[in-house]
Amino acid sequence: MDEKDEDLDAFDPNIPEEGPSAPPPGWLDDVHGYKGGDGDNPLYPPPPAYTPQPELDRNTLVPNVRVPTVSEDVARDALMKFVESKWTYSSKPARNLTFKDLKPITVYRYRLETYTETRASAWEFESFNGQPVDGPQYGASPPPWDVPVWKPQIFTDRVEKVRVPHSSFVKPCHKCNGCGRTRCTHCHGKGQKRCIHCHGNGRARNKRCTSCGGRGRKRCSFCHGHGYRTCSVCHGSQNLMHFIQLTVTWKNNISDFIPDRQPDFPDKKFQKVTGDPFFIDVNLLVYPIQGFPDQEICDVSRRLNNEHLTRFSSTGRILQQRQTIELVPLTHAHYSYNGKDYGYYVYGVENKVFTPKYPSACTVL
Repeated sequence: MDEKDEDLDAFDPNIPEEGPSAPPPGWLDDVHGYKGGDGDNPLYPPPPAYTPQPELDRNTLVPNVRVPTVSEDVARDALMKFVESKWTYSSKPARNLTFKDLKPITVYRYRLETYTETRASAWEFESFNGQPVDGPQYGASPPPWDVPVWKPQIFTDRVEKVRVPHSSFVKPCHKCNGCGRTRCTHCHGKGQKRCIHCHGNGRARNKRCTSCGGRGRKRCSFCHGHGYRTCSVCHGSQNLMHFIQLTVTWKNNISDFIPDRQPDFPDKKFQKVTGDPFFIDVNLLVYPIQGFPDQEICDVSRRLNNEHLTRFSSTGRILQQRQTIELVPLTHAHYSYNGKDYGYYVYGVENKVFTPKYPSACTVL
């Protein structure tokens, strides 16, 4: 073996190879009240005392409402704005059409909102550089639902990450075995790599290799010739501080329902408009609607209330519920133009327009 090969085979045996990027099983301590410890992220159900029950003897009555109507001027103006947004549509039919009928249609939208709080935990770590360690020597860690957190405004989505008190401890880095650096995987700790142009001979095409200067080897560009790299986990600090991180999630879970009774009007259009919320009921747990003229709304209210209670009370804490009934404006406008009959819909408080067919759709005037 020549000198060049001996140099390439040499490396520092004190520099360890890379270990696992995550703590191996059994590496972390058990903390009372917290599950897992090896990458799990379990959800914690709230204590039984926090599980609310609906008031079974309470009735939710809804007032009577009047179906809104639009005038011919409003209907024409809405159509003009719609036509202006379609460059292939002519504005002439919208200006000169003759209305035959404006038919208001009763459309109710029921919405149930359940505002929940869930808590989950996972082990995290950071480089230890002498910062304070809030460990078990200061007391036992509080249960997940006893960790104090700042609460956002009601019905506002938010995620808060909190370090569980007294759950921290320091251990040598599992990636570098507490060395602060790991053997370079590209040169295997040798600091040099065989020149790929001359295959380590120092000569190419009977001339001294210009790539390696005739040495037959080149400095490893990944470790800059050191044979090691700073540990990517502890960043050279040699030790890690492990702790339990609690993730608290507040979410407003929304379910909407609109009875499908207009075969010529796509219900998905209602998703982008607002209505008039003439009924709003807010409570810890709302009770299903009763006595509303539209029985389908009552049935859906009962079904969604049961679904939300079953789905969200088992994995989190229900903080508040809100149910609303909106009257979503919908008017079917019938008109004639050039001796032919057409129709379109004006919907939502925003007076949006949906038209299945429009005259002179390809004539720009």
